[in-house]
Amino acid sequence: MAIKTEEMVLNMGPQHPSTHGVLRLELELEGELVLNVIPHLGYLHRCFEKHCEAMTYPQVVPYTDRMDYLASMSNNLGYAITVERLLGIEIPERVEYIRVIMAELQRIASHMVALGTYGVDIGAFTPFLFLFAEREKILTIFEETCGARLLYNYIWVGGLSHDIHPDFVRKTKDFVRDFKPRITELNNLLSYNKIFVERTANIGILPADVAINYGITGPNLRASGIKWDLRKNDPYSIYDRFEFDIPVGEGLYGTTGDSWDRYYLRVLEMEQSIKIIEQAIDNIPDGDVQSAVPKRIKPPKGSIYTRVENPKGELGYFIISDGSLNPFRVKVRAPSFVNMEVFNELCKGHFVADIITILGSIDVVLGEIDR
Repeated sequence: MAIKTEEMVLNMGPQHPSTHGVLRLELELEGELVLNVIPHLGYLHRCFEKHCEAMTYPQVVPYTDRMDYLASMSNNLGYAITVERLLGIEIPERVEYIRVIMAELQRIASHMVALGTYGVDIGAFTPFLFLFAEREKILTIFEETCGARLLYNYIWVGGLSHDIHPDFVRKTKDFVRDFKPRITELNNLLSYNKIFVERTANIGILPADVAINYGITGPNLRASGIKWDLRKNDPYSIYDRFEFDIPVGEGLYGTTGDSWDRYYLRVLEMEQSIKIIEQAIDNIPDGDVQSAVPKRIKPPKGSIYTRVENPKGELGYFIISDGSLNPFRVKVRAPSFVNMEVFNELCKGHFVADIITILGSIDVVLGEIDR
């Protein structure tokens, strides 16, 4: 006689230590097996796009910090480049080099949070402390430069809020030198750990065609084997001057595009960011970082869309100008929001315990999803 069972609906979150923010997941379960996952958003909504309509162009910059608050420098950069292209202004070389260095330091810092918290999600606490100790060094460099450790308001339209401090080059070189062997330690500590591999390999497999159809970008797309990086494929700032590779998932421990691949790709990306910083740090030209900052920003009527390669994927700004001091519309393509769309596809057929493994591997921040 067959045992008759029925589906159960279980809410995970919005207050849950492993949902990476205030996110509610409505799970449809058959025992431990996941049939469907419905993400419920909106718990952190802060009206970013509506705020922009009431702010002047420079006043929008601090609000961009608060979307992906683990990659504030990168958010600043994307917005600044978009407005600069709308205005048609040229940026000093010194500013461009400093921006690239800051953006790559921010990428490393963002990935450290992703990797460290991922270890905690699966039960490994030591790598979290290990990575956050290294991240503190980057935050100290940022703090000495602009006075802030999380929300920077550093990259302005036309320039920077502050020039780099006298010890910036030395301290950045020291960090890069010391961090290289730390990546090897991280791999020995977590990446190749037998329990970690068994919890992540062949879990939440994202095939390349599914990733493309859902509009997935950034590390999650590259982990599925697609070699696509805006710094190479649609270069902005001065990224076309630097030599670096685009790592892709290879399915070393399981199937290409699984949770382990998404984790490990971020480890490889930190190595490439170091390579970019090493090339840029010795070539920072002299100059004034505020010489091109407009006294008054009033673009002509028109619209523009610009995208940059943020740590979590393609961040796009679509700005409509009506010729006034305030933007008529600022629409944001947030990578976390788009990447979250494929979550249900990744979870189907897995167990409840795998939900957190998959969620941590796509690395979302709710401040960006609910902007």
